[in-house]
Amino acid sequence: MNTGETSGTAAPTPEHGGKLVARRLEAAGVSKLFTLSGGHIFPIYDGCRERGIDIIDVRHEQTAAFAAEGWAKVTREPGVCALTAGPGVTNGMSAVTGAYENESPMLVLGGRAPAFRWGQGSLQEIDHVPFMSPVTRFAETVTSTETIASTVDRALDTACGTPGGPAFVDLPMDLVFMEGAVTEEPFAVPDPVAAPAADGSLIDRAAALLAGAERPVVMAGTGLYWGHGEQELLQLSEELGVPVFLNGLGRGCLPADHPHFFARARSTALKGADVALVIGAQLDFRLGFGGSFGEDTELIVLNSSPPSKRTERPIAAELVGGIAASLSALRSGGGEFTDSRRSWIEQLRGVESEKRAAETAELEDSRSPLHPVRVYAELAPMLDRDATIVCDGGDFVSYAGKFIDTYEPGCWMDPGPYGCLGTGPGYAMAAALAKPGKQVVMMMGDGAFGFAGMDFDSLVRHNIPAVAVIGNNGIWALEKHPMEFLYGYSVAAELTPGMRYDTIAETLGGHGEFVQTPDELRPALERAFESGKPAVVNVLTDPAVVYPRSANLA
Repeated sequence: MNTGETSGTAAPTPEHGGKLVARRLEAAGVSKLFTLSGGHIFPIYDGCRERGIDIIDVRHEQTAAFAAEGWAKVTREPGVCALTAGPGVTNGMSAVTGAYENESPMLVLGGRAPAFRWGQGSLQEIDHVPFMSPVTRFAETVTSTETIASTVDRALDTACGTPGGPAFVDLPMDLVFMEGAVTEEPFAVPDPVAAPAADGSLIDRAAALLAGAERPVVMAGTGLYWGHGEQELLQLSEELGVPVFLNGLGRGCLPADHPHFFARARSTALKGADVALVIGAQLDFRLGFGGSFGEDTELIVLNSSPPSKRTERPIAAELVGGIAASLSALRSGGGEFTDSRRSWIEQLRGVESEKRAAETAELEDSRSPLHPVRVYAELAPMLDRDATIVCDGGDFVSYAGKFIDTYEPGCWMDPGPYGCLGTGPGYAMAAALAKPGKQVVMMMGDGAFGFAGMDFDSLVRHNIPAVAVIGNNGIWALEKHPMEFLYGYSVAAELTPGMRYDTIAETLGGHGEFVQTPDELRPALERAFESGKPAVVNVLTDPAVVYPRSANLA
């Protein structure tokens, strides 16, 4: 530690705890703090203001936490939020849990009732650590002003480690107002690219399986993105002739127009493959708990850390190590681009083309209210190649997973396996701040709008021109249709038909469009993009359309 006592230099003047926090954030390269104002965390604001860290305030703590995770998702750097004590922390818990499931590097700074009054019933007094511990990688209460800096450093190191995830630092109000010694040590964020490859003997086993495959396939997910493995995946696919399927944050790690990228042929490929290389993707419900693969498909599973979910599916080779280094090692011994692999790719391309051709009727559907697929047919050609797509909803967003293509890493943000609603404004805010001038589009269900709609005010106040396209069918469709199938009726599944979410956006200072027919949609989208404001394009969609669950590619 630099004490300032050498070379005749005076020790730095002690600073209050909020400034000590801000110094460590600055040392880690943090430039944004997402928050909702709270008296317990005033010193942190004071410190961040002094260090030039932007303070982005919102209307609900869940949005602050979603924005912090969103920053991590689009930058692969730690996102940071500050939540005031008690309900401030608990309001952020669903977002924190989602980040835990996504392994998103994120630091949550929690205000806490004063330590010297602990147990006497201070305002918003509750011990956060017991309920934050199960959904974070690190949860600790600071015990003195002198330990603030080291605790923040350890939390950041854990959040950015392997596996990544949220870290929580509880900061008693009195301790952050008190002064303590300054530390000016540098902070190095862990580099996943530098992580060594998996065990050599296991790499050899996996490479031999891959080399002997005539119908190999890659199924890659969020862990590929966190491991910065997109270039190695591209090289492996091209050199060895392996078709690729992507989910979660893996979307965009191989461009959607690459000849080895597939989406519609996933079932055929996973069932028909003789060897499947599963990279950073859990064998959870999204992959049928392993049942999405053929009974005779041999699985090579590669993760940067041991899988957090158990599986009953037999694994032929389980690799744990750096994603980039392990893929490079596999590529060197994984065989050649043989004629059988060319035939396999051609077969899958035929399936892909056939299934896409079968979607023409939905893409051109002229009904009013609109078929959700028609919405995406009009929207997709208007999206830039590097547009960031934010997904916040149920059935409407499930269609987005199928009909919106992604071309670059970090340009697709869905809630992940925890399935939170209300992610939209926070994720969009982070994406727009991280990528100024780039398109940011929220795909939202009308139900999802109710979770964080007031944070369009935050988008307006911070001049964030994200465009939300709302599929407004007036129901909770993923609940209403299955319930009616099971019982012949549904309850608690209705919303107000035709709700004018567009006028809410206008009242909050944004731009609003109301769309009832297909021919109104494209002009409305054009005006929304051209407005330069946070915008809502409120599209009435047909509540009778039932989303086919088997089509979900998210």
